[in-house]
Amino acid sequence: MEAALPELVVDIWSRYQREFWILGIASAVMLVISAALIPYLIVRLPADFYAEENHRRRLFESRPVLRIIFLVVKNAIGGVLLLAGIAMLLFPGQGILTILAALALLNFPGKRSLEMRILHRPAILRTINWLRLRAGRDPLTL
Repeated sequence: MEAALPELVVDIWSRYQREFWILGIASAVMLVISAALIPYLIVRLPADFYAEENHRRRLFESRPVLRIIFLVVKNAIGGVLLLAGIAMLLFPGQGILTILAALALLNFPGKRSLEMRILHRPAILRTINWLRLRAGRDPLTL
């Protein structure tokens, strides 16, 4: 039985070698993109973005067609980031920070509660505020 396991691994590798290479390259690309994009997005957030008293104004309120287009594009980008973040939990990358950036873009019921649960984890908030401090920005206020 012990000799069969290495043979099984070699067999799986030989059958799916192309797919393993594609996953490896995709993982490396996600790592590079997330290492550059996610800290940039976190630093760009206003310090009061997650504050309870922050009442964000609605974009394109007087133009409903533009508002719908904006929401569709924003949610599509958020969906891609969410999938990438989940993948980064398994592969190299900043999975939790990517998921948090995706949640900031997506619109769904219970969004605020989920964001607050993530942001109130000391290690997450400390990392976000460290990035913001290095960029000369104020820490997030919750």
